[in-house]
Amino acid sequence: MENQLFPLFYLPPISWFSKFLEKDSKPVIEKFENFPKQTYRNRTNIYGANGKLTLVIPINHTGSRLYKDTKISYDENWQKQHWKSIKNAYQSSPYFEFYEDRCAKIYEKKEKFLFDFNLNALEILISISKTAQNLQFSDKYESEPSALDLRSAFSAKNNPDQKFSQYYQIFEEKYGFIENLSVCDLFFNLGPESLIYLKNHSLSN
Repeated sequence: MENQLFPLFYLPPISWFSKFLEKDSKPVIEKFENFPKQTYRNRTNIYGANGKLTLVIPINHTGSRLYKDTKISYDENWQKQHWKSIKNAYQSSPYFEFYEDRCAKIYEKKEKFLFDFNLNALEILISISKTAQNLQFSDKYESEPSALDLRSAFSAKNNPDQKFSQYYQIFEEKYGFIENLSVCDLFFNLGPESLIYLKNHSLSN
């Protein structure tokens, strides 16, 4: 079983989650990296009524550059805005009501640090997926870790090389199938079958 070093994302994309759930992987969450800009660490993509919609968590750009010490900005009520956007996008999807209460809890607590907010969200998503993936964390930063380094493997700017099989999406008749959105898109549209989809794509990596 190989250790794999993962970045911690905000409502991670399907490509991240399928890798995270690989049967023979031992995921380790990177805790001591510097905060890189324009990544999934503070943004996620969902399928809105007008196509792909990016939700961004605002951060305070002063102070520490360490990701684990990066503070969230609450100058605007982004939590209310993000949850409203998710509800508007998915309230007609087959499984939104099934997961709604648990997902709403992601936005109930005002975490001081982005890392803590994303970790709480990930734990909720893991519970929804009904997997028993244990979370471990790095204890220091290593530029060349012994684990498989996935910290830069998931780009928010470019589509992944991996191809994703099509599944039902609410607005696909208008804008076509959009791949590799937040895993929430998968959960709300496929429900319990999401785990089978993720495992099939982890095997195809």
